[in-house]
Amino acid sequence: MDTPKIRVLIVDDSMTLRMMFKKTIQNTHFEPVAEAANGDQALERYKEVRPDLVVMDIVMPEVDGVTALSNILSFDPDARVVMVSSLGSKDKVLESIKKGARNFVMKPFERDTLLQALQKAYEGKS
Repeated sequence: MDTPKIRVLIVDDSMTLRMMFKKTIQNTHFEPVAEAANGDQALERYKEVRPDLVVMDIVMPEVDGVTALSNILSFDPDARVVMVSSLGSKDKVLESIKKGARNFVMKPFERDTLLQALQKAYEGKS
């Protein structure tokens, strides 16, 4: 019997980066099940699909990743979220970890780095 795939919600305001995330996790034990372009959409999609993991950009228009993280964790305290950030927003990464993010990845990311961060966040569930 096949092991079920780990279902992932991809949140980034850049369509190009969402495509990169999807391409990176395709043909692994992760499965992209939904996408969102901002923090509001992230919460909506999370409620709709109940993914196993969320990979989410920190810097987005309208509702940023840190706020969306808080909103998702308010809805589901067991949510597993991996934050993605560029080098310029280290303080936001620390803030998101304090608020409950399970892991983070710096952009630009290597395929293996992303997969390891997702796996660690998934396994870290208590």
